[in-house]
Amino acid sequence: MTIKDKQAQIVEEFSFMEDWMDKYEYLIELGRKLPPLEDASKTEKNLIKGCQSRVWLDVKREDGRLYFRADSDALITKGIVSLLVIVFSGHTPREILDADISFIDQIGLREHLSPTRANGLLSMIRQIQMYALAASAENPA
Repeated sequence: MTIKDKQAQIVEEFSFMEDWMDKYEYLIELGRKLPPLEDASKTEKNLIKGCQSRVWLDVKREDGRLYFRADSDALITKGIVSLLVIVFSGHTPREILDADISFIDQIGLREHLSPTRANGLLSMIRQIQMYALAASAENPA
């Protein structure tokens, strides 16, 4: 499934919910389903700067693809980062860097986050893109 396909699937899932309280509940549920990171991965290096909550993002490279794992100490934030893990994990650095990340606005997430959470979301996206950029610089295709 492409990044675009994954985003379309998320937009469709969110379209069934009209009330933002339901959407927040769905984010919390996604956060609960995200496997927790082991303590060894909850390092300063994996901590995303600029987030209100503590968010860790770990990346592994395998067969030219990046696989992300994440965790947070806040359930809604964990749900938000789980959306990003769903969308970007398993893709090549080039696919990640070329992705149009429109689903966030399509589901209305950015406009329903507090300014500090919105900044945290941007920090998470930037970190994923930085990992992809570093990986593509190490192994240009």
